[in-house]
Amino acid sequence: MTASPEKYDIVIVGAGPVGLLLSVCLARWGYKIKNIDNREVPTLTGRADGIQPRSLHLLRNMGLKRQIMAHQPAKVYEAAIWDPQSGGKGIHRTGNWAACPNFIDARYPFVTLLHQGLIEKVFIDDLHKNGADVQRPWTITDFRTDGQDKAYPIKVYLKHMQTDDMEVVRAKYLFSGEGARSFIRDQLGIKIRHKDPISHVWGVMDGVVRTDFPDVKMKCLIHSDHGSIMIIPRENSMVRLYIQIASSTDKDFNLRKQTTPEDVQASAKKILQPYCIEWDKVEWFSVYPIGQGIADNYTIDHRVFLGGDCCHTHSPKAGQGMNTAFHDALNLSWKIHHVEAGFANRSILQSYESERKHIAEELLDFDAKYSALFSQRIPSAGEVGAASEDNEDGEANEFVKVFKSSQEFTSGYGIFYGPNEFNWSSDHSAQSHLFNPKGNTVRIGRIMPPANVTKVVDANAVQLEQEIPLNGSFRIFLFAGSPSKTQRAVADFATNLQKKRSFYSTFERADIASVSYHERHNPHSHFFSICTTFASPRDHIDISKMLPSILARYSDHVYADDVWDPRVPDAKAAAHAKMGLDAEKGGVVIVRPDGHVGCVVSLVDGSGTVDALNDYFGAFVSKPIGYSKPQAQL
Repeated sequence: MTASPEKYDIVIVGAGPVGLLLSVCLARWGYKIKNIDNREVPTLTGRADGIQPRSLHLLRNMGLKRQIMAHQPAKVYEAAIWDPQSGGKGIHRTGNWAACPNFIDARYPFVTLLHQGLIEKVFIDDLHKNGADVQRPWTITDFRTDGQDKAYPIKVYLKHMQTDDMEVVRAKYLFSGEGARSFIRDQLGIKIRHKDPISHVWGVMDGVVRTDFPDVKMKCLIHSDHGSIMIIPRENSMVRLYIQIASSTDKDFNLRKQTTPEDVQASAKKILQPYCIEWDKVEWFSVYPIGQGIADNYTIDHRVFLGGDCCHTHSPKAGQGMNTAFHDALNLSWKIHHVEAGFANRSILQSYESERKHIAEELLDFDAKYSALFSQRIPSAGEVGAASEDNEDGEANEFVKVFKSSQEFTSGYGIFYGPNEFNWSSDHSAQSHLFNPKGNTVRIGRIMPPANVTKVVDANAVQLEQEIPLNGSFRIFLFAGSPSKTQRAVADFATNLQKKRSFYSTFERADIASVSYHERHNPHSHFFSICTTFASPRDHIDISKMLPSILARYSDHVYADDVWDPRVPDAKAAAHAKMGLDAEKGGVVIVRPDGHVGCVVSLVDGSGTVDALNDYFGAFVSKPIGYSKPQAQL
């Protein structure tokens, strides 16, 4: 008798950034995963290396930032522009600016540069802690939804790359993190639509160099009479060079033009004149064409999904590929979790494609402009304005304008998800007048602004938005205003949370009677965590007297809004001010599991605040919540 195929919640094909982050999230939340990769070992050299500020913010929320920084990555705080001088005198610096300018309210205003293999190792080590691993070298040969098992509808055929051993498994979901050459995408018949017919061939080289070029430890965007080059500092005294080799606008253009490391080094020497450069070691070298492409779909049936490079292809020079992949995986992970855990309707999986494809479209629009401009020969410095911070009046060249205007997006802090069931708007099914209170400045669909507060129980200054880790829960930030003004509203909020049909009580933990005393984040529900912040000095806050028991149970998440912030220097309660909430009246900010704001609601006496939230969550949860209006009696 043939043994039944082993069953998994998800089979993830590919152990690059997108596959690994998805695996880490779902393994942490208790799902049975199978992650395969066709490489014998993780990435050894080359590939992606730039972690943007928002992605580092995410890794901090996952508890992985310290492991990343232990590898002593390079940090880019500034980018320098170099242009050709007139008269064939070589290049000169025409300006620089912050890699993450001050107008972006970022915790980590720099780009972290680290070899992709070391980043993968951090994820793989975390998988091991949760009883999971990557199986190598395995590949997928076929998959089908055969209708024989409704719970595990996908039959997946796998093969060992060396022994040709075969394995057949069943899964609830299948995910392709295979990269640009995706077998799964091809089998689904999903096409890549190319946005720009112009292609540019670039060489990329990692190595240890000796040079008198003064900015070799910085990110540099260099245009010369001999071509273009970008310099990226790396860990262990290495630098990465991106060097233009050919363009489709060239008369003798060949997309598959062969170039040696020596050719690239010779080009670099010409471009960097009057400076000298020599290589002690070349660790990695590759040649690749740049083309902007996007998949027509990210899924067909909301069972088989695509993410990362198999959905979107673009230049690596803006440092977006790995970062976009991270957020593809994050977006999908919590939605699968909420469906499989019984919290949300299966229809929410449709929002993965609509949210993430929109971001990819924006990225490709930017990348097309950025790559084309970078690949052009820029006129000499005498023909263009200097690329400096104090030259704001229109003389800077077009490349500089594009680069500067896109910095919020490329940092990750400009990611915006449009209106849908998670991101409230005036068209949402929840229509209370308490949504979007007057004066609030929180941007729905973006991440919550960072804010420093003081934890009441231990007087530690903490980062409020980081206090709830990435645990798959919605985060309820109760800005409780002035205790003397909101005492009744806070009490009513707690009372209505505890009502039988509230969004909070409906999804109460089945094991609530045996939950550990030390459970900080989810004492009542696996799907909600609550933080309460008073606009009051810490020594004026008494948790046991000022908070009802349901809120006091989150004693580790009660804060004083008493930390000064230079962005709102005159505010007495900076966290309230940064949300645009009245320091007397407060308000409630609902943040999705991925850190993006879902809605903002006024904090009022009575049941109104919780009624509004019942309507908001009622748009997508799997159980009926809230209260029906009383029927008229005859």
